[in-house]
Amino acid sequence: MAGASAEDVKVLGLSLSPFVTRVRIALRLKRVEYELVEVRFLEPKSEILVKSNPVYKKIPVLLHRGKPICESAVIVQYIDEEWSDGGRSSSILPADPFDRAIARFWVVYMDDNLPALIKALRPEKEAAKVTELAGQFRQVLGQMEETFAECGKGNGFFGGDAVGYLDIALGAYLGWIRALEKDKSVKLLDSEELPRLAEWAERFLAEESVKGLMPEADEYPKLYATAVASQ
Repeated sequence: MAGASAEDVKVLGLSLSPFVTRVRIALRLKRVEYELVEVRFLEPKSEILVKSNPVYKKIPVLLHRGKPICESAVIVQYIDEEWSDGGRSSSILPADPFDRAIARFWVVYMDDNLPALIKALRPEKEAAKVTELAGQFRQVLGQMEETFAECGKGNGFFGGDAVGYLDIALGAYLGWIRALEKDKSVKLLDSEELPRLAEWAERFLAEESVKGLMPEADEYPKLYATAVASQ
């Protein structure tokens, strides 16, 4: 299955979406060729998006041989299972059922909190409100710092010695985190307050599977006036 061509695999989305970034990292880890099809996710939405995801009408959507798979977390799990390559490529999700369940739990936790905080921080706000929201953001990241210590078990990534499911899920938010830090002059991923998570972020961004997929911080303000209409 690792030999799938870009004609077989398409990703509907935008490069600035953290949820699309998740899918692209997973495909690169599995060495799967694909085509990124940029679509309109605000009204009027692209026809191919509405047709492929008629329930939520959100990005990303993975089209594999014309069949749509929706929701980034579901897509990453599908990629992991579909392109297992007979065991020759490393798994993205943990092999142990308990560890797999824990990883899924923390991805839901992130997605329940970070998109709303990103959306809230984007518009112009009074300094006091920015400080309040930044504090809430750091609380979520603080929880992930503790989770990293538990799941990483002393290794460099949440997935152990290699990028895994939790790494992809949280790492895809790093572009937005750095953009907000720069735009709002606040510190969200503070190396003094969250030293292990800050070091993990540097390792993650240096990975070959990630390089070139994370837009520069200056690119993100292009979407500041819109909602993170994807998941």
